[in-house]
Amino acid sequence: MDRFKAMQIFVRIVEADSFTRAAETLGLQRASLTATMQNLEAYLGTQLLQRTTRSISLTSDGAEFYARCVEILAAVDAAEGPFRGGGDATQGRLRIELPGALGRRVVVPRLADFHARHPGVELVVGLSDRLADLTRDGIDCALRVGELEDSSLIARPIGSMRFVTCAAPGYLARHGTPQHIDDLSRHLGIVHFSGRSGRPFDWDFMVDGRAERRRVPGTIAVNDADAYVSCGLQGLGLIQAATYMVDEHLARGTLVQVLADWPSVPMPVSLVYPKGRLAAPRLRVFAQWIEALFAQQAFLCRPSTPMENR
Repeated sequence: MDRFKAMQIFVRIVEADSFTRAAETLGLQRASLTATMQNLEAYLGTQLLQRTTRSISLTSDGAEFYARCVEILAAVDAAEGPFRGGGDATQGRLRIELPGALGRRVVVPRLADFHARHPGVELVVGLSDRLADLTRDGIDCALRVGELEDSSLIARPIGSMRFVTCAAPGYLARHGTPQHIDDLSRHLGIVHFSGRSGRPFDWDFMVDGRAERRRVPGTIAVNDADAYVSCGLQGLGLIQAATYMVDEHLARGTLVQVLADWPSVPMPVSLVYPKGRLAAPRLRVFAQWIEALFAQQAFLCRPSTPMENR
């Protein structure tokens, strides 16, 4: 058995989430993949995949072996790249996961630039606010906002995201403008809650050099950043949103900043990836590209103060 080829087949099956799709992309017969997996599991003395007629999933041993295979294949890819006949070493498939609103507004509109620089990289972009398991789901890297929870991942700091407290002019005309953060208890806020945990995000402010969290009462709750801003534009309550979401509205006057003397605490933005993945040239150039992209964004700043994922 060619163990290196077996690793490649195993990784492709996991990432394609299908024996059939993996066989098609590898140009092999499905039966050949099945035989390779049977031989590999027999050689290792453990089951790597749980198979049903409709799906496959990694066993605990399979997840660990998958992570090690990815590291090995990435290292080989990095070692061979400079010697492949002068061709572009940054080739192959790269799976990335982006927060929904941030991905749609900042990253996706600029992907043509990355593609022009690295046409050999096949990008598979997921837009979701879920906290994906990068190893289990076969994701090469993800952009995360907030304090990182998974210590097994490598984090590359990108910057810190600014937030602003604001409201529609109509809301302020009806309810008045808060002059102090203590006034928030007498106002309505749109509740933005986590789609993962269901927990409402607290609002935070810098007060005398330290962070204070406040809970603003409200009668409307949403778990989507675009819906959150939309509710604010309709005058349904105060919001505390990322500046990239509301800058245009503030410039047009459809939203008005309040409590400017009590700025929100910036939230860290990081590119995270499993150990060993950065050895792959395609991930390395993407990490460099997205870091340069975010360095140009006015809504990011440094240094960062860790807060909960948002």
